[in-house]
Amino acid sequence: MSIFKRIGAIIKSEKKVPQQAVVNLLEDSNVGDIVTVDLEEYVVSGKVFYFDRGYAPHRIAYYLQNGKNISCLIIEKGRTNECFICEFVEGALDDPNDVPSTLDIDGEMSYTLESHRSDVTRTEGRTDFRSGDDVLIWRYFSTDENYFFLQWQDGKFVALQGTRTPTSEVKFMRTNRP
Repeated sequence: MSIFKRIGAIIKSEKKVPQQAVVNLLEDSNVGDIVTVDLEEYVVSGKVFYFDRGYAPHRIAYYLQNGKNISCLIIEKGRTNECFICEFVEGALDDPNDVPSTLDIDGEMSYTLESHRSDVTRTEGRTDFRSGDDVLIWRYFSTDENYFFLQWQDGKFVALQGTRTPTSEVKFMRTNRP
């Protein structure tokens, strides 16, 4: 082996391998991926990012499909991520100014308003919202980790009722993409 080949081999061996980007599946999953929540599997059929203009998203909603049933997994980012598995609720409200501070659902569950905010949405797949529009969000809480989310965009209300789920019970599996 010549001296030049040896020097070349030494230089090649000292090259640093670029590090792979860290992927956070709670935030980076896409439509078509599979999600397991509380040992039940779903396919992601839609995704909504909620953000303030000029800032990174602080809330993500995954629309999950299991057969004919469609649920929603809401992930709120903060010091720690909070996950909520929710079911869609039918109801009627006409004006976002009429949203009460206390909700009574069928006389069985009472919710108290915890927060209210306005965000902008960016959507992928099948969702109830349009990209780039403002959305109003009300978050209510009750006993035993029960929550109620009310969202309004351009004359349409979407209501979700669910429970807080530990992030350790939410597992994403990425599908192969070309």
